[in-house]
Amino acid sequence: MFLSIFDLFKIGIGPSSSHTVGPMVAGSLFVSALEEAGKFDAVMRVEASLHGSLAFTGKGHASDRAVILGLCGREPASIDPDEAFTLVHQVDAEQTLPLGGRKDIPFVTENDLIFDYGAPLEGHANGMKLKAFGEDGQLLAEETYYSIGGGFVVTEAEHAAGGDGAREPIDVPHPFNTAEEMLQMGEATGLSIAQMKLANECAARPREEVIGGIDKVWETMRSCIQRGLAQDGRLPGGLDVKRRAKSILEELEKNRQSNRHYYHDIMDWISLYAIAVNEENAAGGKVVTAPTNGAAGIIPATVRYYEKFCPDANRDGVRNFLLTAAAIGGIIKFNASISGAEVGCQGEVGSASAMAAAGLASALGASNAQIENAAEIALEHHLGMTCDPIGGLVQIPCIERNAMGAVKAVNACSLAMKGDGTHFVPLDAAVRTMRETGEDMHTKYKETSQGGLAVNVVAC
Repeated sequence: MFLSIFDLFKIGIGPSSSHTVGPMVAGSLFVSALEEAGKFDAVMRVEASLHGSLAFTGKGHASDRAVILGLCGREPASIDPDEAFTLVHQVDAEQTLPLGGRKDIPFVTENDLIFDYGAPLEGHANGMKLKAFGEDGQLLAEETYYSIGGGFVVTEAEHAAGGDGAREPIDVPHPFNTAEEMLQMGEATGLSIAQMKLANECAARPREEVIGGIDKVWETMRSCIQRGLAQDGRLPGGLDVKRRAKSILEELEKNRQSNRHYYHDIMDWISLYAIAVNEENAAGGKVVTAPTNGAAGIIPATVRYYEKFCPDANRDGVRNFLLTAAAIGGIIKFNASISGAEVGCQGEVGSASAMAAAGLASALGASNAQIENAAEIALEHHLGMTCDPIGGLVQIPCIERNAMGAVKAVNACSLAMKGDGTHFVPLDAAVRTMRETGEDMHTKYKETSQGGLAVNVVAC
């Protein structure tokens, strides 16, 4: 199994990878399929229906807007967030959809974009159906897509065949599917996890392209932190959540200048970076799935902690961090899930915290065994975490949950590096446990906003 670092770390917009990025990708894929089939010119109307979790929390996650943007031919990695809002408002106001960005067809959002609150589609909790009709109303094309987490999208046929939405399989020098295989290969070759992951990436694209891509991912993450720290006001969506990152930064800076600070202030800095990212995500800003949008703040916060507070931090350390994190994320996705709709928030925040803990350990020079231990500690202590966003918005408890996940990642790394890598629970066992726990978890706790905090806190 080979899952590229650029499959896990995708540049897109908020607030959700599975509910925003995925539906946008699906819309764009549908338009491309119409063009490839020679049916594009005959299309007079399109219809989209959202099912399961996409229906129950779709409005809060901007799934409706995302589908429209995808049908307009927009891509998550390149669209400007401000342009996205303008385009969707234009479609609503004019009741006209620029299909693929080049053909205007009638589109009445209330009629042509359906939230189906019945039973989820059989294949996955995040399902959507897209249909295209001709001039006299005949059905020209129909496709079912599943947004399986982290921005990955598969068709119904691909899902039935076991597809994961990643690139076609390629031969890599170090093909590991489990943590145990990863450690064995590292021992046999004498290579670090980051070195093995880099070699695998270079089997798919030139080395300079890989390094440049990694640097771009981090610069995008870092820019997201900086934007989040500079903004104030209220987040959209109706909960009237106040942005806090800017005021927290001002308080920390004031305390530092007056020499009034505590050793635990470091946790506030880590939390601050995570909150800044996830407030940007909640506002629909540009973020990097890491491995999802709902957990997008944990890895950037931990990398920024490494950059600012760890002696001898450097660019190579950041690259090793992200390569190692991607290796761990690939193992988790292959053997369990990174989707809140599949396994709850243990699959999003838990996975991100494990990836961040492993990445930090790698950047600090830990052994492969210590890195695996760090990932296991972080994941183990997120097991059973539900996904219960209030109002279907990626705000409460999601923003603070990222702060806690980042602090746990640093804690897990520190604990692991105090040992020699030997430990009782292997990472593979924790991953397997997460998958089984997710299978047992009631649907209402898996990104439907039908249980947990979502029903015990009034959202009005």
